[in-house]
This record gives sequence, C-alpha cells and structure tokens, in this order.
Amino acid sequence: MDSLTNHKINTISQNKTWLFVPATRIDRIDKAFASGADTVIVDLEDAVAKKDKAEAREALKNYYDDQNAKQTYQPIWLRINKAGSEEFFKDIALCQRMPNLAGVLLAKAEQVADIESVHQLTNLPVIALIESAIGLYQIDSMAKSVGLVAFSYGFLDLCNDLQVQVGTPSAEIVANQIRYQLILTSKVHQLSPPIDTIYPDFKDESGLSNRVNLWSQMGMAGMLCIHPKQVEIVHQALQLTDRELAFATRVIEKYEKSGQAVFEIDGEMVDAPVIARSRQLLDR
Repeated sequence: MDSLTNHKINTISQNKTWLFVPATRIDRIDKAFASGADTVIVDLEDAVAKKDKAEAREALKNYYDDQNAKQTYQPIWLRINKAGSEEFFKDIALCQRMPNLAGVLLAKAEQVADIESVHQLTNLPVIALIESAIGLYQIDSMAKSVGLVAFSYGFLDLCNDLQVQVGTPSAEIVANQIRYQLILTSKVHQLSPPIDTIYPDFKDESGLSNRVNLWSQMGMAGMLCIHPKQVEIVHQALQLTDRELAFATRVIEKYEKSGQAVFEIDGEMVDAPVIARSRQLLDR
C-alpha cells in the first residue's frame, strides 16, 4: 500500500458525514460545507439525468476554477458513473482537469479493473460503491485493488438486484449481512472501515439516530447523507454519553497509574480488550 493511500485511509476513518450534492446544483456546495459535513460529494451519476451531464460537468469545472482563483477551494469527492459506461470516460476526463479533488466514488463497482483504472487515470483515491449482487460477491478481490481506500454501498440498488423487499424485517437482515461482509473484508485488507448507505427519509430524525447507533456500534466509519439536516443528527448520535465517557476516562487513568493488566471498576472486571476499547472511545 503506498503512503498516499495509507494517509487517505486514515483521513477517511475520521470523516463521519459524507453529504451528497447534485452536480446540477453547484450552488449548494458551499452550503453543504457550511452544514458541518466532514466531506462533500458532488454527484455526477444518479442525481443527474443523461441529458444534463455535460452541462453539469462544465458547471463543476467552472466552480473549481473560480474557487482556485480565489484560493478558497475546499477539496470535494466526486461520484462518477459506472466503469466502462459512455459517461465514465467523460467523468474521468473531468477528474484529470481537476487535480485537487479529494477522491472519487465509483458507482456500481464490480471488479478490480474498474477501481484500478480510475486510480491509474486520475491518481486519486477511490471509494467503491457496491450496488449489485456481482459487486457484493467480488468484494474480497476488489479489496486488493491499488488505489482503493474504502467501500460503501447502495442498499436500494442492491435490494432491486437481489429482489429484496425494502422496508421489511427481511431487508434489515440483508442490510446487516452486507455491513458485516464489508466490515470484515475491509479489516482483513487494511482498508478504512466502510461507510454506511443513505437513510432516505431525511425528516425521520429518530430513525436516523437509530441507524447511526447501529452502524457505529458495528464498527463502520461514517455515513452517506442526502440532506444537510442529517449532518448534525449524525454527529449528535455519535457523541459519547456522560456515563461512557466517565467510565472510559476512569479505566485509562487507573491503568496508567497502576500499570496493572487486570483490575476492577465499580464491580466490573477490566482487562486488555476493555482498556483498548476505552482508548478508542476517548480518541473518538
């Protein structure tokens, strides 16, 4: 793994909110950053009709040039169209004209060649979006791709391909299986923990908070967002409770003071895994 890729993996792990902006609404980029989103993704794929893609690319390039001229450019990620598609090569050409992009989200990734071609042609880090049964089946091989830093997934597309009925208990079982596969594969291949899929109902604050608790407890890195309102909710849901923070602090303080490998706090045994978890919580 090259040093650039390793640096990007470490950076991605710290980003919790990934907010989409349609490439047809370039005026929303600054507002997206102002929302507090850790990362802004400009979407050239599903959010843009085919007839509007050329105009959207030109508008994005103009924005990029204008921001660089003002020296106010904040690096964005760009979601591009599926590898091998007619629009893919036009998206790649755009990326080559914007060397300060943060990276590329590759839609509908299905094979190593898809990911490595993006990286080789742009010299940018790649997040692979798994949106088909084939892509899900190939994640172990794709995880070895040069330039890949993380996985995410499009659950609605996967449900359509797998013929899973969205909004049912069965769909939740499938979603958690997908999360588990991506988490395990990412860990084994030293990628950033995966980024969870979107939560479509941006008015459902409690449902979104519950979703954040789910993926964060499973060990995922962050979440794709479709509305600025979701950013603050995600960040709030990730905050440690006073009880969690107090316990983790006491564990580390006692460990550093005593040097003991095993001890107890409030009747709970503390050993190496608890100490490691407490450090992770405090670092977060």
